[in-house]
Amino acid sequence: MSLAAPHPPHDGPTRGRPRSEAVERAIIEGAMKLLEDGVPLGDLSIERIARTAGVGKATIYRRWRGKEELFVDVLRAAEPPDPELPGTSLRDDLVVLLEALRRRGLADRTSAILHNVRAQMKSSPRIWAAYDSMVIAPRRRTGIELLRRAQRDGELRADTDVEILYDIFVGPMLTRSVLRRSADLPEGLAEQIVDTLLEGLRPVSPPPPEH
Repeated sequence: MSLAAPHPPHDGPTRGRPRSEAVERAIIEGAMKLLEDGVPLGDLSIERIARTAGVGKATIYRRWRGKEELFVDVLRAAEPPDPELPGTSLRDDLVVLLEALRRRGLADRTSAILHNVRAQMKSSPRIWAAYDSMVIAPRRRTGIELLRRAQRDGELRADTDVEILYDIFVGPMLTRSVLRRSADLPEGLAEQIVDTLLEGLRPVSPPPPEH
């Protein structure tokens, strides 16, 4: 499969020397080749990845503190990139967020690497914790802040818990893509979910005064 360009550096300590995209791509592709060859996550050492990528171990450690961080970036390279929100309305932004989840669900079904690595991550708490803190948590913060802003702008009822509300929005897409892997993920599903939920969440206009 073709790799996307490496993602921008995630939050956290600055890594050593300036990053070289060509070297980083070679390392990520080296790790991905080993995974494609069926090497389990537990057997992937930095030394083995370095040998496959044609670099020294020190080159990897200048960019990643350990293989947990490296595996997170390998997954990021295999996944569709995070979307840029249009910022035109709550509905438009939510549709973009859910469409990204739909595309990840489709990629997870068609990519042996994504499917196998995610399955193995469940038995590696350190890798899962790194993925959660560097990928899942920032995505969740983005969605919750979007809902808070919509409340401030009067697009959502002010009495709604935004953290629960975020789960309500992403839940149907995650259910179809993760728990019900045989369920359809058709185009237009993101719009259908968002429009259905927003219908009941918009502020109720006060009745007109009686004359």
